[in-house]
Amino acid sequence: MGKPLVLGNWKMHGTQRSAHALALGVVARAAEFSHVDVGLCPPFVHIPTVAAVVFGSAIRVGAQNVSERGEGAFTGEIAATMLRELGCTYVLVGHSERRQGYAETNAGVVAKYVHAHAAGLCPVLCVGETLAERQTNATETVIESQLEPLVARPDVVALLAHGVIAYEPVWAIGTGETATPAQAQSVHAFIRRRLAAVGPNVAQSVRIVYGGSVKPVNANELFAMPDVDGGLIGGAALKIEDFVAICVSAEQLRRGR
Repeated sequence: MGKPLVLGNWKMHGTQRSAHALALGVVARAAEFSHVDVGLCPPFVHIPTVAAVVFGSAIRVGAQNVSERGEGAFTGEIAATMLRELGCTYVLVGHSERRQGYAETNAGVVAKYVHAHAAGLCPVLCVGETLAERQTNATETVIESQLEPLVARPDVVALLAHGVIAYEPVWAIGTGETATPAQAQSVHAFIRRRLAAVGPNVAQSVRIVYGGSVKPVNANELFAMPDVDGGLIGGAALKIEDFVAICVSAEQLRRGR
C-alpha cells in the first residue's frame, strides 16, 4: 500500500469559529505525520473556512456528501464541481448515516461516486453492516451488495484508481463499540479479495480504511492489520489531540512497515 489515509468526519458539528480553530490545530501539528495523507471533512457551510486554513499545507479538505447529478434545478443539492471549486479533494459517499437515515440505495451511492470521480474528486465509498446483519452472518453478503454496482461497471478500474473504500460497521458508529482488529481485518481482507476479481493490481493499490469508533487507544492495533490502510474518524476528529494522536499512530506504523 501507499500512504495511510486518515480522514476526520466532523458530521453536523461546529461553528465557524470552532471549525477554524480545529483546522488550525491540526495544521499546526502536521509535521508529526508527514508520511500520512490527512483530510478534514467539515459540514458544507464550513468548507471555505477550513479550506482557507489548510491552504498551502499537506492537509486536504473533504465533503461529507455530494449529489449524483450535475448542476441544475435540484434544490438543496451540492454538485461535485462546486465542491472541487471550493478546494475539496475528498468526498464521502454512502456513509451509513446517509444510507440508514436518508434511504440512500447502493445504486444511488455509486452514482454519487461516479459523479464525484468525474469532477476530479477522490470519492470514499462507505460500506458496512448493521448489528442484526452481523449476528445473522450476513456481513459479506451485505458488503458485496454495496460494492456490486461499482465493480460491475466496465470502467471500474479507472474508478478505483482514484478512490477509497471505507469499512464502517454500523453497529460501531457513535456507539463506543469498536470492531476488534481481527474483525476489521477479516472484512478488509474480504473487500480486497472482492476487488481482486477486478484485477490484482487494483486490489492491492486501493486504500481500504476503517471507520467505527477509532480512538487513540485502539488506533495502533487497528492500523497494524495488514489490510487496514488508515481510518475514517468520527467523534475523535473533533478533538485536536485525539485526532493528531490517531494520525501519529498511522505515521509510526507506516515508517515501521
